[in-house]
Amino acid sequence: MTTGPGGGTGQLRRANTAAVLQSLRRLGPASRAELAQRTGLAKATVGAIAADLEEAGAVVEEPPAPAGPGQPARGRPSRPLSLRAGAHLGLGLELNVDYVSAVVVDLAGGVLASESRPAGEDRLEVLLALAAELRAAHPGRLLGATVAVPALVRDDDRTVAWAPNLPLRGDTLVAHLAEALGCEVRVVNDANCAAYAEAHHGAARGVDHALYLTGTVGIGAGIVVGGQLVQGAAGFAGEVGHMPVGDPAAPCGCGRRGCWEASIGLHAVLDALGMPELDTPLTTAAAVAARAVDDPAARATVERVGHDLGLGLAILTGVLDPAVVVLGGYFVPLGDLVLDPARRVLDARLASDVQVRPELRLGTLDLRAAALGAAEQSLAGVLGGTADLPACELAGG
Repeated sequence: MTTGPGGGTGQLRRANTAAVLQSLRRLGPASRAELAQRTGLAKATVGAIAADLEEAGAVVEEPPAPAGPGQPARGRPSRPLSLRAGAHLGLGLELNVDYVSAVVVDLAGGVLASESRPAGEDRLEVLLALAAELRAAHPGRLLGATVAVPALVRDDDRTVAWAPNLPLRGDTLVAHLAEALGCEVRVVNDANCAAYAEAHHGAARGVDHALYLTGTVGIGAGIVVGGQLVQGAAGFAGEVGHMPVGDPAAPCGCGRRGCWEASIGLHAVLDALGMPELDTPLTTAAAVAARAVDDPAARATVERVGHDLGLGLAILTGVLDPAVVVLGGYFVPLGDLVLDPARRVLDARLASDVQVRPELRLGTLDLRAAALGAAEQSLAGVLGGTADLPACELAGG
């Protein structure tokens, strides 16, 4: 399937192909007749799309289901189509302050590989090495790569406008990764990627209105409505870590004082406790949680974080009215140590008893959340009907 014209017949064909792909991904194998029923497309249209997908190596025919006991065979049995595992891939990467992650997913929705590593001094080289290892192990056709970063990213999906905790600016990151990977590369905010992953694979699955909070050195938010990201006019929605909430004197990485992440970010906790940072935010937070069991001062520090977390969530709840708030990153090992005080503050701060406190949930995807969402974003063009599906090249990628 080659790239077609930007509009007209080509656009309609891509949209119809996406409808078939999404049906197979969400609902599983189906015959051509069943796909026509699921999608509302004409049988002839589905047949033509199925032929193109077979040619591209994206689908395979499965053996027909055997007739049930006492049921006579009638004519030629239909052969269900299913998405071919490992054939077309999306690569998701995350470049963060103290760790990097990489995830490979296929068009069928399978997570083929997922790994995180400490960033070290040269985090970009660590990320490139990790990406190369995963790419070599999974040689299907790479549809694209997306890198999640804790930064404001312009709506061209390549230009880093502001990264207060990383030395990133402009489109140099895209240039480095595109040269190394040999494919199209996008850059997306890490909270948006993680929110998308939790909405489609994790704690917010099936939730129409969800808010995701990163829990690393910085604090960012991803907003998901109806399974889609809300990104705002310039693509900068969710930059909540610099709201003036918490300790007004706490210095922030952005150069100001009193930002929310300066009170509830991971470094704020470690500075208050005099504890070292370990290899990942999760292992560091697990050490904090273990200390809080027997150390009243540590427990008080974590409860203060939960209190300030609740203050910020009260503001966001009043503005966004999410049904669920998912807390990711280092919040997960802390669990009820931060959830309980945050719930109490939320209850006290909601302006009216008719408001519903959002359900606070812990993320289920660990440090791979942003990279997993980034990998899914790499497939978004084909699954959304805005890009063609190229022929598969299993031998060379």
